[in-house]
Amino acid sequence: MAIEFELWWLIGFPLFFGLGWLAARIDIKQLLTESRALPSSYFRGLNFLINHQPDKAIEAFIEVVKIDPQTVELHFALGNLFRRRGEVERAIRMHQNLASRADLAADQRLLAIFELGQDYLKAGLLDRAEANFLELEGTLHEQAALKFLLEIYEQEKDWEKAIEASQKADHIAGRVSAREIAHFHCELAQVELAASRPEQARQCLGRALEVNHKCARANILLGDVERGAGKRAAAIEAWRRVEAQSPAYLPLVGERLLSAYREDGRAPEGLALLRGFLERYPSLDLMNTTFDAVLEAEGPAAANRLVRDELHRTPTLLALDKLLEAQVLEVPAERRADLELIRDLVRARTRSLALYRCETCGFRARNFYWHCPACRGWETFPPRRADERDLTP
Repeated sequence: MAIEFELWWLIGFPLFFGLGWLAARIDIKQLLTESRALPSSYFRGLNFLINHQPDKAIEAFIEVVKIDPQTVELHFALGNLFRRRGEVERAIRMHQNLASRADLAADQRLLAIFELGQDYLKAGLLDRAEANFLELEGTLHEQAALKFLLEIYEQEKDWEKAIEASQKADHIAGRVSAREIAHFHCELAQVELAASRPEQARQCLGRALEVNHKCARANILLGDVERGAGKRAAAIEAWRRVEAQSPAYLPLVGERLLSAYREDGRAPEGLALLRGFLERYPSLDLMNTTFDAVLEAEGPAAANRLVRDELHRTPTLLALDKLLEAQVLEVPAERRADLELIRDLVRARTRSLALYRCETCGFRARNFYWHCPACRGWETFPPRRADERDLTP
């Protein structure tokens, strides 16, 4: 056995080494042949790209295309470069020429249609972009195309198509976009409310809660629908369900609840409810609502105590501003001017802090958004002010 192994080693190893060396020589020879066939402009273009000089790279690649119009991959690369640097019209022409070529392989034609759809989208030609992406149904590009279709439908506020596109994308990817789809149903509900169709709005909100039972927005809107119909008890019940869904969103219903309790002749009960919320879920917006209610119902001294307690729990400049406001109402007239000056200085500083901030892109806004205007994410704005999130120990 030892002799046979040595014989195999002596014969086999040189044989396999020789075959590998020969294959490598053939590959290198082929690579050199192909490299010589490429114009020098191609390599200049690659060098410009490596050195982050896209303008010069485009000029070099255009020279290559003029020399060899059959370079399909280079046409794709040029089209993408044009789109990235904002020359959308040139990108469209490049991808249109590719899509119309009779000699183009089927997979390359589909890619050209997909790239052309992105060109149209960036140019704001939403109808043309939609037509291109719809043409890719049932192809390898369908999932990526659905993502762009969803972007189009959100821009157009075509929420029914957005729901359909999300469901198709979820089916392909094997996931469930419950949060986004629930918001699409909520958007439909707001359309129905604007058209004075409360029953249809209720149906949309019911579907939103079926998709995502944690959708606080659906219950907030449902409370609005019920209150608009004069059903205050039903409205209060809907808004109170937000606590079980997500207590962080209670500041959005604080004023609604207090107003409904007042209209129902139960103002003390509403104020007690808000005090309980504030104790369990400290929030500047809840504190502001409760402060105004306590000030009206019990006077400056009670409002002062409320804010002072909250300032000890959550020491922020916004809470300090509210405390100074309460103290201005209590101090003697001769001391009021100095305290008002301090309050105004603090208030000037808090204007930049009393903002909501998107957790995804950092966009700041005075108003709360369910859909970020900048990154277009859903529920990316926590319902807490920047001062609460950044300065609270």
